[in-house]
Amino acid sequence: MLNALWIGFFLTAFGAAVMRFLGGDEAIFSLVMKAAFDSSKTAFEVALGLTGVMCLWLGVMKIGEQAGFLALMGRWLAPLFARLFPDVPRGHPALGSITMNMAANVLGLDNAATPIGLKAMRELQDLNPDKETASNAQILFLVLNASSVTLLPVTIFTYRAQMGAADPTDVFIPILMATYCSTLAGFLFVATVQRIRLDRVVLTWLGGITLLVGGLAFYFANLPAARMTVESSVLSNFLLLALLAIFLIGALVKRINAYEAFIEGAKEGFQTAVTIIPYLVAMLVAIGMLRASGALPAFVEMVRGMVLAMGFDTAWVDTLPTMLMKPLSGSGARAMMIETMQTSGADSFAGRLSSIIQGSSETTFYVLAVYFGSVGIKRVRHAVAGGLIADLGGFIAAVLAAYLFFGALK
Repeated sequence: MLNALWIGFFLTAFGAAVMRFLGGDEAIFSLVMKAAFDSSKTAFEVALGLTGVMCLWLGVMKIGEQAGFLALMGRWLAPLFARLFPDVPRGHPALGSITMNMAANVLGLDNAATPIGLKAMRELQDLNPDKETASNAQILFLVLNASSVTLLPVTIFTYRAQMGAADPTDVFIPILMATYCSTLAGFLFVATVQRIRLDRVVLTWLGGITLLVGGLAFYFANLPAARMTVESSVLSNFLLLALLAIFLIGALVKRINAYEAFIEGAKEGFQTAVTIIPYLVAMLVAIGMLRASGALPAFVEMVRGMVLAMGFDTAWVDTLPTMLMKPLSGSGARAMMIETMQTSGADSFAGRLSSIIQGSSETTFYVLAVYFGSVGIKRVRHAVAGGLIADLGGFIAAVLAAYLFFGALK
């Protein structure tokens, strides 16, 4: 699947470039090749920038692991994980890493979530009998990562404030609705394919998470706009520092050499960062060429015409580039969001919807390339379909939430 998609990106970009050349655009080939070179440079810079963060957090996770906290979390979630990840033995370190990764994603702590997630993927790979084919546990974990619920999208609030939004946090509740629907759609698809039984334990956890999401949404929705941003940022960073302090205290109690444990984990982080460079280059170059060829703008205008012909409102079509870019490139989708707010205004329907879309899910193909690339997975099975279904669920929910909060169908 990944091979076919990757080749498809290149061939689509080439075909679109040829059509533009025949139409008189003699500079198109140089633009597409420039995009390829720029994207390869960006891929290396992303991996290089990730190296320090991965060394930091894998070092912290190694302290937590040796202090026994990851095993403790794994035991606490054992009833749920025994049903979601039946191939992972109870008490396995991967369960603790998965828990920490999900917690970091929920809090919007992307810099912490990625290295912890890569650690979990390597631990799941140790249990994988076919090292080149993704296991059921790895697929479910990846889809949950690609669609993870984010309760505190502080970064999006910041971008909206920079772009002059009167109330940068007015998209908070719609984002919460969209990201939850994204996660639910991805989980239900994988659960269906893998025949995960939704028994009382699983449904209880789903119900509890729904109440938690709803409770936090209600709390923050009733805060003044200025306090919402401040409190969400304070909560995120406090929990992160508290986690580090708890791990260090646990190391002291158990007489673990925290410094040596940190260094051991940091070395793993460096090795992982180097490993993912080729996979990032392959994916980001293909995406960059696809964007530069003009294939995306042409597709958007085609969709606009179809929607208009069916008699539906086309206001949401202006955000289609962000929707299409989001599964492919996080930085590309972020650029599309900013461009939409610059063109239409941060408080326009398109500006708000693009912000909701940006917060609705993770970057599916980036996550797939980095996570599976770090362990050498070549056959991804239904992981791509699960990630894209999660994206679709998030996009649909984002559009509906935007119309509900900020506009009405014409």
